[in-house]
Amino acid sequence: MSYINLNLQVDPERYVIADYTLESDLPLEIAAEKLAAEESTGTWTEISTTNTRIVEELGAKVFYIDKSKNFVRVAYPLDDFSWDIGGIPQFLSVVAGNFFGLEQLKNARLLDVHLPNQVIKLFKGPKFGLHGVKKLMNCEHMPSIGGTVKPKIGLPARKYGELVYLFGLGGLTAGKDDETLVNQKFCPLIDRVIAVREAIDKVKDETGQSMLYSVNVTTRTDQILEVADKAISHGANQLLVDLIVAGFSAVQTLAEDPSINVPIHCHRAMHAAFTRNPKHGISMKVVGKICRLVGGDILHVGTWGVGKMHGEADETQLYADAITQLMGHLKPMLPMASGGLHPGSVELLVKRAGINIQIQAGGGIAGHPDGVLAGAKALRQAVDAVVQGIQVEEYAKTHSELKKAIEHWGVVR
Repeated sequence: MSYINLNLQVDPERYVIADYTLESDLPLEIAAEKLAAEESTGTWTEISTTNTRIVEELGAKVFYIDKSKNFVRVAYPLDDFSWDIGGIPQFLSVVAGNFFGLEQLKNARLLDVHLPNQVIKLFKGPKFGLHGVKKLMNCEHMPSIGGTVKPKIGLPARKYGELVYLFGLGGLTAGKDDETLVNQKFCPLIDRVIAVREAIDKVKDETGQSMLYSVNVTTRTDQILEVADKAISHGANQLLVDLIVAGFSAVQTLAEDPSINVPIHCHRAMHAAFTRNPKHGISMKVVGKICRLVGGDILHVGTWGVGKMHGEADETQLYADAITQLMGHLKPMLPMASGGLHPGSVELLVKRAGINIQIQAGGGIAGHPDGVLAGAKALRQAVDAVVQGIQVEEYAKTHSELKKAIEHWGVVR
């Protein structure tokens, strides 16, 4: 009973299709067959409890192989999946399951997944998405600009309010908690929400600038709705969830609950443990697609080769495409660029990524020689320059905060 059929005519509406690269001492066809068997109806030896019908109807089939790239494409029958009870966890147990540990495979990487429309229709996706989030910040015709409070941990709640107020005075459209801050005793969650909301309202009253702030509600799945509801009732206008460590189902729980009427910002902390090695693990492209299915509105995707995080420009664009290009009825998500960004990064970043992104800076604001307000102003000035088609060095001649930022960090070319 074979799990390879290179003549199989695959109807994309009848299968989930997954793309892999495999490295093995075995011939690629045999390695691929072992993957397909392991993830569907096979096991390591002949067994008496299966039959040809089960394998034909439910067995995954390798239907395309490119030996020059160690690439294989596998079709999983839709009946292999349980979408009502099981959902994304069960889906991942199939397309990204036991095969990673097979002794015969030196390396295995899940590159992409392709879902039929009848599966995509089962998911509600983002409530706000790219355009909805940008509309809330009144920045449809420019990148949204976010500030991350630094240091990651240690500041009291009132300080968050003070810094977010400076972000807003400087012209930023957003702020966020860092991924490691939730409800530590030095900065309780609700105290922080109240302080930040007061700051956002003050900025709006004084400048007309609309701001969102992502407060981190990452916690156990059985607690996350309660925590989110409490945060929203005290004024939170955006939630942050550490997508990988909390789990895709935690995001789906929030996104599909009617009481959660604010955007969900998904941080990708821990992703590089399985996305960074180009030969093994799971591509960030897969993470992005699943995040979109379960209802994330914003996702960190990288810095297009501009910041401190691993990833070239073309690679980051693939991830951004996964959450913005057509995917059934699902709204596009807002890709976030974050990690080592500063005003001198903005010109190249926007040249590569366009304006439908959020530029997020932490040290690139707080590290400004003249302090946080100057850092926020410098970042906004860099964005204004790019949107107006003016080189940042030229714009800096009449904008002192940007000038000092460029003198301090330089311009990324």
